[in-house]
Amino acid sequence: MKILFIHNSYSEKTPSGEEHASRELAALLEEHGHEVRWFKRSSDEVRSSKKLTVASFFTGVYNPFIKKELAKIIDDFKPDVAQVQNLYPLISSSIFGVLRKYHIPVVMRCPNYRLFCPSGLSLDKSGQVCERCWRKGHEWWCIKGNCENSIPKSVGYALRNSFNRITGKISDGVDVFIVQSEFQKKKFIGQGIPEHKIGIVPGISPNVTPRSDVYMGEWVSFVGRVSAEKGIYEFIEAARLNPGIPFKVAGSLDANFEKPQDIPNNLEFVGFLKGADLDDFYLKSRIIVVPSKWYEGFPNVILRGFLLNRPVVTTNIGAMQSIVETGVNGILVEPGSVEDLSKAISELYPQINLCRKYGEAGREKSLTAYSREQIYDYLMEIYSRARNNSFA
Repeated sequence: MKILFIHNSYSEKTPSGEEHASRELAALLEEHGHEVRWFKRSSDEVRSSKKLTVASFFTGVYNPFIKKELAKIIDDFKPDVAQVQNLYPLISSSIFGVLRKYHIPVVMRCPNYRLFCPSGLSLDKSGQVCERCWRKGHEWWCIKGNCENSIPKSVGYALRNSFNRITGKISDGVDVFIVQSEFQKKKFIGQGIPEHKIGIVPGISPNVTPRSDVYMGEWVSFVGRVSAEKGIYEFIEAARLNPGIPFKVAGSLDANFEKPQDIPNNLEFVGFLKGADLDDFYLKSRIIVVPSKWYEGFPNVILRGFLLNRPVVTTNIGAMQSIVETGVNGILVEPGSVEDLSKAISELYPQINLCRKYGEAGREKSLTAYSREQIYDYLMEIYSRARNNSFA
């Protein structure tokens, strides 16, 4: 089978968890003998060009020029299925008309809620879960709340969502939407996406070299984009309340992240890590903390931690509550609660055998429920359903 992956990456230099996951899926398909080709643009282009920065306001809504580029790829590659990831700000929903013209079944992987929330996070500026754009008034709330901390940017985000909602470019152009959890599926159904057009593909376990040693590290670690919705400020405060425990942060800093001046002495920012350096960071950690406050799709951080036998402390919101089980492979806490987070860490940290037990249970779950073979089977079923929906 030939699969065309269509994606506007956020950054080629520091790929996000979402991009790691899409690359893993492409690699998985190639492992099974399928041919994958990418049709890709990058937001790095916008950041490096003032002209494109201005143009992206319009191309996010509709980019007629991208249609010719896509048609050339299709004529040459002749894909059996197209898998769409992110469309903004350089690709846009203009591609769906081309894909329909060539009678190509389309699936769209949705690791966030960008179909209904212009920012994709479903968070207000205070960091609280927000679904206002999902109801009456829709995208107006993004502009009123200036959710992107820039009126032009908030207007641009709202316009592209409004255009696609009103015209049905995405909802009609996609044959199957891929979500990552039952929680997310219910949210999509609640927004009018038919159940037969939704398939669940949980996070794929990354390729990680198994370890036979039983050493548990010393650090309590945060891995991922350093931003407010990821719970970084709560993590910093938890470190402050546990001065005898070393805390570390690995990840690129979000543009809107404001690093506190009074960072506690037991907390260190080590920057963006990948490959062997990232695995080494996990292995030197005793606990992996994922204190997110938004509807995460399916954090790759948790699966990597599990595969390296590390317990996870995370919040009981979104997909996390279906991955982590308190008392089995980690601990769930209330999102945004520094007290709960600090207490969970302080109680678990000194219990090394319990950390090891949770880590082993997490690894077992990753190797069964989220194995590469299981994910491959899910994908094949969804591609088959997309073909049936497309030609129905």
